Amino acid sequence: MKSLIKKLVEIPGPSGFEEQIRAAVQREIKDHADEIKVDALGNLIARKGKKKDGGLRIMLSAHIDEIGLMVTHVDDNGFARFIGIGGINPLTCYGGRVLFMNGTRGVIGVEKLESGKLPKLAQLFIDVGASNQDNCPIGVGDVCGFERPFLELGDRLVAKSMDDRIAAVIAIEAMRAITDTPHELYFVFSVQEEVGIRGAITAAYGVDPDLGLAIDVTRSGDTPKSVKMETALGKGPAVKVRDSSFIADPRVVNWMVETAKQAGIPYQLEVLEAGGTDGRAIQLTRAGVPTGCLSIPCRYIHSPSEMVDKNDVQNAVKLLVALLSQPIKLG
Repeated sequence: MKSLIKKLVEIPGPSGFEEQIRAAVQREIKDHADEIKVDALGNLIARKGKKKDGGLRIMLSAHIDEIGLMVTHVDDNGFARFIGIGGINPLTCYGGRVLFMNGTRGVIGVEKLESGKLPKLAQLFIDVGASNQDNCPIGVGDVCGFERPFLELGDRLVAKSMDDRIAAVIAIEAMRAITDTPHELYFVFSVQEEVGIRGAITAAYGVDPDLGLAIDVTRSGDTPKSVKMETALGKGPAVKVRDSSFIADPRVVNWMVETAKQAGIPYQLEVLEAGGTDGRAIQLTRAGVPTGCLSIPCRYIHSPSEMVDKNDVQNAVKLLVALLSQPIKLG
């Protein structure tokens, strides 16, 4: 699994520019799906199995886009100004390295700041080594993601796009592990989540599921003076109760919790005060869908060094396989 994580997290793919990561995921799942297609918005949708007696059509959604930057202007000296794609914190940008979709690399610099002042996005620029505008290899509208190598710190895994490539890994590994299911499973690797949960909206409408599960990262409350929440790295995947975008169906929450208990898989309950997932899009599609979310606790979300625990990842795969391999009765 580690090699797959390293492969996926290092591929650039900001929202709206997911071609490379989508192709990589498709190569990983082509031998494990009964049908694969790409919809008009760019979602990769893989079907596995067909509904048997008592089975459901289930949509699982893991977004493959990441936060990034888009060039708005290149000045006479070849320095590029930019806006964020998704939630960008200027504090984590300065000195960072970026990789453009055309292969160009660059470094993020900052204007001189007043003492004690934090930078604003408008005060940052990208230096690609150009000496003037004419020989600058990037221009208005070009897009980049952060460039950081995958890092292993014992059981802790660090990368610039654990949000949400780690969920894509979990979905791929579950797809490979499921050998028999009464359900018709649609594994959706969605696009443009970071800019408004867009891909999952069109995918859910097309799939028209009976039940939905998002797979995404969530914040952790286990660092010094961190946000007050129960989730922590290494204590198991989290079953979402609510976030600011949706309230998980209590029947789905109970099904997930009881399955984890029966399988002896450690789990946590998650209440996230701010943030959202593809779960909202699935829940609100057509006439409404019972929906939940399987979350992976993650430190330093929306930074170039997002951290998860490999045991949580492995247990998330086990839980997902257990959930999808048996008939489902939502009580």
